[in-house]
Amino acid sequence: MTTPADTTAARRTERKHIPAPPPRRRSRSRRSTPLTIAMLAALAYFLLPLLWLLVASTKDTQDLFDSFGLWFSHAPQLLTNVRATFAQDGGVFTHWLLNTALYAGVSAVGAALLAAAAGYGFAKFRFRGDRLAFNLVLGAIMVPATALAIPTYLLFANVGLVNTPWAVILPSLVNPFGLYLMRVYAADAVPDSLLEAARIDGAGEARIFFGIVLRLLAPGLVTVLLFTLVATWNNYFLPLIMLNNPNLYPITVGLSSWAEQAQNGGAGASSDMLPLVLTGSLISIVPLVAAFLLLQRYWQSGLAAGSVKQ
Repeated sequence: MTTPADTTAARRTERKHIPAPPPRRRSRSRRSTPLTIAMLAALAYFLLPLLWLLVASTKDTQDLFDSFGLWFSHAPQLLTNVRATFAQDGGVFTHWLLNTALYAGVSAVGAALLAAAAGYGFAKFRFRGDRLAFNLVLGAIMVPATALAIPTYLLFANVGLVNTPWAVILPSLVNPFGLYLMRVYAADAVPDSLLEAARIDGAGEARIFFGIVLRLLAPGLVTVLLFTLVATWNNYFLPLIMLNNPNLYPITVGLSSWAEQAQNGGAGASSDMLPLVLTGSLISIVPLVAAFLLLQRYWQSGLAAGSVKQ
């Protein structure tokens, strides 16, 4: 017969033979090490060109070729380069900066509103041919913008809009990816019960969209706005073929013309043009960084929930 003491001893013996679980912290650290290395490599890939641009903007032409590329020269002259950039060619860089802000700002706001309205319509309304129309939008995402440049130029030339700001703004208002993004976002962010309650209270569709829907779509709206802002700000090919007047150039085309003068030694070129191109490139990215820092707080999904509760 087995006694309680024998049973207790047997259990203790079994517990001794049970292998201890492996430490979790070591396995987690081993898994996170490659991810950390990959993250640092990606961070260096994106920040290294910005660091080089910042360092290069503090040098003159001789220091660009004689000093170490990733460190400042003995006599940094960032302020001198900034002043020379804004004073070059009668201050045309200021016109380029204002033109770029106009093109990008109007295009971003207009494209975001159009994408929000169209996305909301595709998500909450059913009409004949809605799936076909949405599939055409998805197909438009696959078409490269360069393939539409020449047809767009011929179309605008027939209506007399070439060499005007509208030649850059109007094509930038169409954003198929933004429409797709807003359609997917509106399907979840805008509840049908809220729309039905607003219609029962007598609100029209325009009042519902501008008074309720836009608040619910604010995070997605800001996302589309930033995407369009960056795309239009960095657009080069479309303004290049649409604009002939240097006073209408955006920053991308204007700095490209300065770079050609510095390389080819054309009229008005000098040995100091290359630092101006680099300094102008540095100045051109400051508004984009500021826009992201100011608008990133709107990228919160909780904003939709708070709007519904109200």
